[in-house]
Amino acid sequence: MKLVIAIVHDEDAMELIDNLTEGGFKVTKLATTGGFLKAGNTTLLIGVEKESVDSVLSIIQDVCKTRKGVVSMPSPMVGATGVFVPTPVEVTIGGATVFVLDVERFERI
Repeated sequence: MKLVIAIVHDEDAMELIDNLTEGGFKVTKLATTGGFLKAGNTTLLIGVEKESVDSVLSIIQDVCKTRKGVVSMPSPMVGATGVFVPTPVEVTIGGATVFVLDVERFERI
Protein backbone atom coordinates (compact mmCIF):
# COMPACT_ATOMS: atom_id res chain seq x y z
CA MET A 1 0.00 0.00 0.00
CA LYS A 2 1.20 3.51 -0.91
CA LEU A 3 0.10 6.99 0.06
CA VAL A 4 0.31 9.53 -2.75
CA ILE A 5 0.36 13.12 -1.51
CA ALA A 6 -0.22 15.58 -4.36
CA ILE A 7 -0.01 19.34 -3.83
CA VAL A 8 -1.74 21.04 -6.75
CA HIS A 9 -2.93 24.49 -7.78
CA ASP A 10 -6.51 25.26 -6.73
CA GLU A 11 -7.53 25.75 -10.37
CA ASP A 12 -6.58 22.13 -11.16
CA ALA A 13 -7.99 20.50 -8.04
CA MET A 14 -11.61 19.80 -8.99
CA GLU A 15 -10.79 18.36 -12.43
CA LEU A 16 -8.08 16.20 -10.87
CA ILE A 17 -10.41 14.93 -8.15
CA ASP A 18 -13.07 14.12 -10.78
CA ASN A 19 -10.56 12.24 -12.95
CA LEU A 20 -9.14 10.30 -10.00
CA THR A 21 -12.57 9.25 -8.72
CA GLU A 22 -13.63 8.26 -12.27
CA GLY A 23 -10.50 6.08 -12.29
CA GLY A 24 -11.73 4.35 -9.13
CA PHE A 25 -9.40 6.08 -6.66
CA LYS A 26 -10.54 7.48 -3.33
CA VAL A 27 -9.28 10.98 -2.60
CA THR A 28 -9.16 13.15 0.51
CA LYS A 29 -8.91 16.89 -0.17
CA LEU A 30 -7.19 19.35 2.15
CA ALA A 31 -7.16 23.12 1.59
CA THR A 32 -3.60 24.42 1.93
CA THR A 33 -1.63 27.59 1.22
CA GLY A 34 1.67 27.80 -0.61
CA GLY A 35 4.62 29.45 1.07
CA PHE A 36 6.16 31.29 -1.89
CA LEU A 37 3.16 33.08 -3.42
CA LYS A 38 0.85 32.64 -0.42
CA ALA A 39 -1.64 31.31 -2.97
CA GLY A 40 -4.31 28.69 -2.42
CA ASN A 41 -3.28 25.11 -3.04
CA THR A 42 -5.05 21.84 -2.60
CA THR A 43 -3.34 18.84 -1.04
CA LEU A 44 -4.77 15.47 -2.04
CA LEU A 45 -4.23 12.25 -0.10
CA ILE A 46 -4.67 9.15 -2.24
CA GLY A 47 -4.21 5.67 -0.79
CA VAL A 48 -3.47 3.09 -3.51
CA GLU A 49 -2.02 -0.33 -4.05
CA LYS A 50 1.59 -0.34 -5.22
CA GLU A 51 0.54 -1.44 -8.72
CA SER A 52 -1.73 1.63 -9.13
CA VAL A 53 0.81 4.35 -8.36
CA ASP A 54 1.77 4.83 -12.02
CA SER A 55 -1.90 5.20 -13.00
CA VAL A 56 -2.42 7.89 -10.35
CA LEU A 57 0.74 9.73 -11.42
CA SER A 58 -0.40 9.60 -15.05
CA ILE A 59 -3.75 11.21 -14.18
CA ILE A 60 -1.97 13.93 -12.18
CA GLN A 61 0.39 14.64 -15.09
CA ASP A 62 -2.52 14.85 -17.56
CA VAL A 63 -4.44 17.41 -15.47
CA CYS A 64 -1.80 19.50 -13.70
CA LYS A 65 0.03 21.42 -16.40
CA THR A 66 2.31 24.36 -15.65
CA ARG A 67 1.44 27.75 -17.08
CA LYS A 68 2.57 31.35 -16.78
CA GLY A 69 0.76 33.79 -14.52
CA VAL A 70 1.28 37.35 -13.33
CA VAL A 71 1.26 38.19 -9.64
CA SER A 72 1.82 41.48 -7.86
CA MET A 73 4.83 41.43 -5.59
CA PRO A 74 5.23 44.44 -3.31
CA SER A 75 8.51 46.32 -3.73
CA PRO A 76 9.68 49.17 -1.50
CA MET A 77 9.79 52.66 -2.98
CA VAL A 78 13.21 54.25 -2.76
CA GLY A 79 13.29 56.99 -0.16
CA ALA A 80 9.91 56.14 1.35
CA THR A 81 9.66 54.42 4.69
CA GLY A 82 7.09 51.62 4.88
CA VAL A 83 5.60 52.28 1.43
CA PHE A 84 5.31 49.35 -0.95
CA VAL A 85 4.23 49.53 -4.58
CA PRO A 86 2.92 46.36 -6.24
CA THR A 87 5.13 45.22 -9.12
CA PRO A 88 3.74 42.64 -11.58
CA VAL A 89 5.99 39.59 -11.88
CA GLU A 90 5.55 36.65 -14.26
CA VAL A 91 5.76 33.28 -12.50
CA THR A 92 5.14 29.66 -13.39
CA ILE A 93 2.03 28.28 -11.68
CA GLY A 94 0.30 24.95 -11.76
CA GLY A 95 1.92 21.58 -12.04
CA ALA A 96 2.06 19.37 -8.99
CA THR A 97 4.39 18.39 -6.19
CA VAL A 98 3.93 14.69 -5.48
CA PHE A 99 5.21 12.46 -2.69
CA VAL A 100 4.78 8.68 -2.72
CA LEU A 101 5.14 7.08 0.71
CA ASP A 102 5.06 3.51 1.95
CA VAL A 103 2.11 2.76 4.22
CA GLU A 104 2.94 0.39 7.04
CA ARG A 105 -0.67 -0.18 8.03
CA PHE A 106 -4.05 0.76 6.56
CA GLU A 107 -7.45 0.30 8.17
CA ARG A 108 -10.87 1.51 7.17
CA ILE A 109 -13.01 1.88 10.30
